[in-house]
Amino acid sequence: MAFDIITNSTEFDKDILLNQFFATFGENYTQQEKDLFTQAWNFLCEKTSALTRSCGKPYHLHPMRVASILAESKMDGECIVCGLLHSIFEIPDITTKEVEDKFGTVIERIVYDTSRITGMKINASSIQQADNIRKMLFAMIDDVRVILVKLADRLDRMRHLKSIEEKKQRLVAAEVIDIWAPLADRLGMQTMKNELEDLSLKYSNPDVFQQIKAIVNQKQGERASYLDKAVQSIYKASEKAGIKVTVSSRAKHFYSIYKKMQKRNVPAAQLYDLLALRVICQTNAECYTLIGIVHGLWKPMEGRFKDYIAMPKANGYQSLHTTVMCEGRPLEIQIRTKEMHEQAEHGVASHWLYKKGTNHDKVDISNLGIFNQLQTLKNEKLSDESFFAELKGELLSDEIFVFTPKGDVIHLPAGSNAIDFAYCVHSKIGEKIVGAKADGKIIPLTQPLKNTQIIEIITNPQAHPTESQLKSVHTSKARSRIHSWLVTNDPTFVDKAAEAQRAADLAANNERARSIQEEKKKKRSVNPKFAEKKVDERYTGEVKVDGMKNVFYRLAGCCRPKPGDVIVGYSSTRNGIMVHRADCLTFQRIENIEHRMVDVSWAVRELPQKKV
Repeated sequence: MAFDIITNSTEFDKDILLNQFFATFGENYTQQEKDLFTQAWNFLCEKTSALTRSCGKPYHLHPMRVASILAESKMDGECIVCGLLHSIFEIPDITTKEVEDKFGTVIERIVYDTSRITGMKINASSIQQADNIRKMLFAMIDDVRVILVKLADRLDRMRHLKSIEEKKQRLVAAEVIDIWAPLADRLGMQTMKNELEDLSLKYSNPDVFQQIKAIVNQKQGERASYLDKAVQSIYKASEKAGIKVTVSSRAKHFYSIYKKMQKRNVPAAQLYDLLALRVICQTNAECYTLIGIVHGLWKPMEGRFKDYIAMPKANGYQSLHTTVMCEGRPLEIQIRTKEMHEQAEHGVASHWLYKKGTNHDKVDISNLGIFNQLQTLKNEKLSDESFFAELKGELLSDEIFVFTPKGDVIHLPAGSNAIDFAYCVHSKIGEKIVGAKADGKIIPLTQPLKNTQIIEIITNPQAHPTESQLKSVHTSKARSRIHSWLVTNDPTFVDKAAEAQRAADLAANNERARSIQEEKKKKRSVNPKFAEKKVDERYTGEVKVDGMKNVFYRLAGCCRPKPGDVIVGYSSTRNGIMVHRADCLTFQRIENIEHRMVDVSWAVRELPQKKV
């Protein structure tokens, strides 16, 4: 990254910024944590004092804003320091050892892992950065704060996106919708997810964004009186029941309205459920009492009640959702406890909420579905293309939950079928599946499952996985288990994906070899010293196989071995003995070749004997 020099700028005083930070967030941190933050801030400012961003503003402003976003989520002291230092390795001459010596191993590791993914570019049509995404997500398994810092970084960049050209704005907005907003959602960080989505809409479709904004503002004004009546009705009824509540009204975030416009194929002006009420109470029991009170005040709309307390989302989200007809208009109401609300607002970050006199406990990430899915993917050897497909199709897609006959909840990506369900329950059940029931009725195995269905699997000891099942499943677990069984047990199975990957690797190596040869030719044409050396006259140009001449062989076209090169050979079914240079990348990529190797060497001319 290129930096500009700051000249005579006192507009953004580092001491003023530090004091503002502590005035806003200081009460959440110990003196030791504040001292560490101050040390990191001074270190950052010292190392970047002569640098600006491409927008012309001082380098240190963005890191301070990232740290503030993390502090707003009440992250621990180590994490906000990492927010300050997340891009420090962009600075020349800054080493990992220097950061580790000053701030400790944990901070150095989080900063380093974050720095590896900060500059990567992602878009929906490219898999070039799939390996970077893979590293990023697997780093999250070790310490989720790597991703929390990255999300804070991305959110701040989205808030200040107007400084770059429109084409790049749209590309960044697409990246946020494809990767970062869904990732925030999977981590339960609803507030951040909503803002990322709204900002993405603002830059990807500004006309629609402004239209929705205007209509929401208009509707909010029109409904102020109507919402106030609804709020007062809830306060009055809950007080009568002896339940202390906090009720607030809110406009639904713009991107969710945009998705409803698309789903219903209507303009925003024709949507009536743009506003919602949120009721906060103290206990789970009060939540259920309040849902009864609400349904007593207004008639609930059929099919619009959702119990996420009994059946939490995979990201840990809990709440009761209902939509009622209030004065002839649909009104969405959410009911949750204060603890559920903190979880809903901050997601996985809420586990670091500061409590004076206690230590910060690292979040138990095993309770979140995304980490279990990542652990499964980590154990699989997937190509970049396959991994990117799994990322978007499973990890970051919408989800459903269904039940086993015993009442256990199974979370699956939307579009999953009974085969996916069976493998999710147990691989042995998946291997023997022959049929399925949903709510007591027989369904096709490939039929997408629906929310809240009770799924029963029918098995047969003689059954086994098939190639058609492989093509129909949606989850990585089902796909990997079926694929593994077919490779091991079905001699007729052709692994087209593996063949395609090998073909792609071969093509890439051949192209690389051609490029190298072309470059060599260019150098020889302009500089006599690169003139091609004559082949050593000792060699006949023929190859001996196991010491014998006149054996059918072919010189590989990818590396084009020449007499005198160190060579290797192996038997092929179509081309006899194939001969490669020993350093040929194509040869080195051939799997399980050891048992096909043969001894090859260049034939040498017999020199005439000297007369004595």
